[in-house]
Amino acid sequence: MDSIGEKIRELVKDGKVAEELILLMNSFSSKESLELIKKFGENSCCFFLKIQEYKGDGKFVTSFSDSIKNITGYTAEEISKLPAGFNSLIAKEDILKIKKVQTGLREKQTSGYKTINYRIKTKEGKTIWLREIFSQIADASGKIIRIESALFDVSDFIERESNLVKINEQLKSQAQIKDKFLSIVSHDLRSPFTSLLGFSEILLKEPDLPEEEKREYLEYIYDAAKTELELINDLLDWSRLQTGKIKIQPQRLNLKTAVSSAISVLTGNAVRKEVEIKTDIPDNLYVLADQRMFHEAVKNLVANAIKFTPRGKRIFVTGNKFKEGVIELVIRDEGIGIPEKEQHKIFRLDEKFSLDGTEGEKGSGLGLTLVKEIIDKHRGNIWFYSKEGEGTEFHITLPEAKNKILIVEDDAESRRLIKRLILKYIPDSYIIEASNGYEALTHLEKDLPSLLITDHEMPLMNGKQLIEAFKKKADNQVPIIIISGKLDDKLKKEYENLGSDAILTKPLNPDLLSEALGKLFE
Repeated sequence: MDSIGEKIRELVKDGKVAEELILLMNSFSSKESLELIKKFGENSCCFFLKIQEYKGDGKFVTSFSDSIKNITGYTAEEISKLPAGFNSLIAKEDILKIKKVQTGLREKQTSGYKTINYRIKTKEGKTIWLREIFSQIADASGKIIRIESALFDVSDFIERESNLVKINEQLKSQAQIKDKFLSIVSHDLRSPFTSLLGFSEILLKEPDLPEEEKREYLEYIYDAAKTELELINDLLDWSRLQTGKIKIQPQRLNLKTAVSSAISVLTGNAVRKEVEIKTDIPDNLYVLADQRMFHEAVKNLVANAIKFTPRGKRIFVTGNKFKEGVIELVIRDEGIGIPEKEQHKIFRLDEKFSLDGTEGEKGSGLGLTLVKEIIDKHRGNIWFYSKEGEGTEFHITLPEAKNKILIVEDDAESRRLIKRLILKYIPDSYIIEASNGYEALTHLEKDLPSLLITDHEMPLMNGKQLIEAFKKKADNQVPIIIISGKLDDKLKKEYENLGSDAILTKPLNPDLLSEALGKLFE
């Protein structure tokens, strides 16, 4: 008990540690907890004492320790003047609960201990949670003559407890959704094998089939195998994103170029189906995205649009600024649309949604789920509008990639000169300055720039050491320009091997810097 007493003294002496004390009290009975608190401390910011003494005629006189003001904002005298005393502070919805506990204990007509949590409103109008550990003391005849209480401010503790319950419920819900999803996927993985095995068996056992019939069966096998491979690829990508095995490595992508690259692999499908894809994306829009994952998301959305768009119709791909710092990409088709009763299934794991295309094209049913996972990982948003018979449009938003340029130079005048020249050639640039390599690494770890410009000779860490340290921590290819007055051929070669895009000498020639920037940001 002495060691426990010392622990309690340590916790209450500064009057500011509540949670550890509450956890400690939880390990004792209500009786032990109350006795320990009374013995080892009562002038605290995290709890106060309340004593109710019977004075006859069914009346109790209530007194409080001074620390009540630290928690409620009221002094004991102020509380005594409230219409219902301390009960005036208690939330109305909690009063009945308290009375039930107190009545149940009093009906026993014996001494006893109880613990209850409830809310009160402080003098400042803030709602907080209290935990009251109280005891009633009865005389020989069973009459209650005294009630002693210790009341703790447990607001943070209750909030954490509530959050843990919510998290636990969310995890259970997610587990159920994933179980149902796996059930759906396992069914879809098995289904194509009916065609694969069935038609393969016919071809093996009946070699004299007409060529036309053989070709028809081979087409069935090919289509089933293609659908199966698409499902497996989508499933693997989704699984790797979920488990973190695919690391999102955002970089500055030109939206028009990235979208064109994704669409190019689908040109044959569109041409064969006589579907026209029209794009309207300004040249100067840049997004912060992982190139491969962004390509996958756009490809899935455009492939879906082609699949559900009849011959002779069009698909429109447009890009614009959505709001400050956010770029929006819209993919709209003139296709068959999504039935209203099916729209709630889009993006869900636990609901199967898959339609055949306008010419019987099959899909994995997992493509849109994968797209949403990719966009979520980029901290973007995705939504859609669709009307049956009129078409569908998907909207995705992604962070805008501003031209962030990090200048690392220990000489302040040189930094100012480089900054002026950059803003002259690239006016919308966001310039970050660092006076040494360690400061630069801090910036690089927080947010990757679109260009790193560094001097070679700096205190503590030279430019070469900075680049080597950065490349060990990041796989992203950030363009690098070296500007230095003292570089021999050996050092230049070392910088080239480290992936430097340009090596310029001091005094800086503005035209050479302009040329280097032009090559990087054309």
